[in-house]
Amino acid sequence: MHRHQHGYRHEHQGDDRRHMRGGFGFGGQHRHRGLHGGRTRRVFDQGDLRYVLLQLIADKPSHGYELIKAIEEKFGGTYSPSPGIIYPTLTLLEELGYARIAAETGGRKLYSITDEGTAFLAANRPAVDTVMARMAEINQAYGGGPAPEIQRAMRNLETALMIRLGRGPLGVEQVHAVTAILDRVAGEIEQS
Repeated sequence: MHRHQHGYRHEHQGDDRRHMRGGFGFGGQHRHRGLHGGRTRRVFDQGDLRYVLLQLIADKPSHGYELIKAIEEKFGGTYSPSPGIIYPTLTLLEELGYARIAAETGGRKLYSITDEGTAFLAANRPAVDTVMARMAEINQAYGGGPAPEIQRAMRNLETALMIRLGRGPLGVEQVHAVTAILDRVAGEIEQS
């Protein structure tokens, strides 16, 4: 059962849905059904992700991966944006003149805010503050669950099972093998 608490929609309609924890539900369109029929929804309204990324790099110049982790933390581990929405949005911010690459080492770009980006944030401060407050509200209401890394691993397991089950029926030996793997891992987790 989903509680419709917030009217968040996703900045892009890309692949982001696989990174949303389905237990609390955001308003917006239903995007995807999970293994257990849970639905995930849009996260950001149009333009909100730009505000969030600009605010984060205004606070501290960061690499794309660091920005993904920072957003994940701001949502209390309940949402992790995919690289498929972060990097295109960073490129857009760069093209708009709001962000620039401060340094590049080993293929990793360090983004920082420009004067134009600072002015854009200032001009849109109420909207920026609203988005950041919503993220904090989600963190407070739904955060504190399993660490983001554990949630990601759980989604990976769910995806692996869906892929394998989607290839067709399992034979008796395959059912026993998958069951043994899951039981072994469950036991190891319980004892950790």
